[in-house]
Amino acid sequence: MSAPRTVRSATRRLVGLTALRWLPVGLTAPITVLLAQARGLTLAEIGLLFTVHGVVVTVLELPTGGLADVLGRRPVVVAGAVLHLGSCLVFATAASFPGFLGAILLMGVGRALDSGPVEAWYVDTVHGIDPLADVAPGLAKHGAADGGSLALGAIVGGFLPTVLGGAGAAGLALPYLGAVVLDAVFIVAVARLLTEDRPPRRGSVRAAVAAGMREMPGTVAGAVRLSVTDGPMRLVLLLTAVGGVGLVACELLGPVRFADLAGGRDGGAAVYGTVLAISFAGAAVGAVLTPALRRLLWGSTGVTCALYSTVGAVAMVVIAGPDVLAVAAAGFAVYYLTHGSSWPLLSAVLHTRVDAARRATAVSAMSLAMALGGILGNLTIPRLAAASNTDAAFLAVAGVLLLGAVACLRLPRVTVAVPPADAEPAHPLPTA
Repeated sequence: MSAPRTVRSATRRLVGLTALRWLPVGLTAPITVLLAQARGLTLAEIGLLFTVHGVVVTVLELPTGGLADVLGRRPVVVAGAVLHLGSCLVFATAASFPGFLGAILLMGVGRALDSGPVEAWYVDTVHGIDPLADVAPGLAKHGAADGGSLALGAIVGGFLPTVLGGAGAAGLALPYLGAVVLDAVFIVAVARLLTEDRPPRRGSVRAAVAAGMREMPGTVAGAVRLSVTDGPMRLVLLLTAVGGVGLVACELLGPVRFADLAGGRDGGAAVYGTVLAISFAGAAVGAVLTPALRRLLWGSTGVTCALYSTVGAVAMVVIAGPDVLAVAAAGFAVYYLTHGSSWPLLSAVLHTRVDAARRATAVSAMSLAMALGGILGNLTIPRLAAASNTDAAFLAVAGVLLLGAVACLRLPRVTVAVPPADAEPAHPLPTA
């Protein structure tokens, strides 16, 4: 198939590829923890697996980024999809911790490979068609396709074990087998739709990876420098890490909590898949409504974020509260809504603290903060739950979110896209 000739056709391809990419991820999201538990893993071991995934993605993101320039976007995306397909096969058949570790390593490398080439292809394609075109509307549709496919996949993946698989680990593995099929469809779609007019840059794969590895220490150093020299920047990164801890609590303990309330892993997968789908949708809706809420709160970014963090803490308490399925589900969805709504505000503050020369490094710093918060949560939350119970772990995270709410009040009142006078002078830094 030839390259798209209009912005509309390029956008259609972006939306289609995005939906196909995230549908298998949504399909497996409700059952990953439950499947691992059914095959004998403890929450601490599952948390370690999630930690390994975060570390792999963080370490390989820069080295694999150069591959898209050397090889072209399409082969890199296909390679990432093939690795994800392989990880799903291993997940479906793994019977012990080493098997699940192999699956998570494959998934992490695949995620690092496909964490941006499709979006980069879209922007390059649109600018090739019309250098003055606004890519924001297309990227907004890209985000909607992301959330929508995750929600749809979560519903289907949650119900598959109950409808087709029966009881036990065999039924819980079915969504991973479905994800294998969807990954194969995605690979075919990428081969057909992700066309490029420009030739890839000359160079070897080894040279691209080596260049990325050389850039990594400088990029991390730049992120650290930014985070320690500017107060609002430090605060944004801290609050981003707090959000990562909250997400880990939901991802690790949510499946266990809903399995208990539903009376078993099979029923819990269906319930958790439905709740997760509603939560993904709520996060998207909340982000859209955030500007209006900030206007109601006297235009204050800090007050708005503090409100979100406080409501998120209350949501955690509700999840750990009465053993009523509808109540716990409502709390879960509300937390996702608050997390998805506060992210755009924190990101906007971050962009006011840097100039164009350091913007990519700042974004990398924010991603790193989220990953580090997630790693901290993965290492501590399962142990807390094992030492007491899941309710205590949820309540501990609620306390962390309340501390975050207090810190939010120190955020700049508005998000003006001009670096403040007291910001660190601009200087060249390696970018992600």
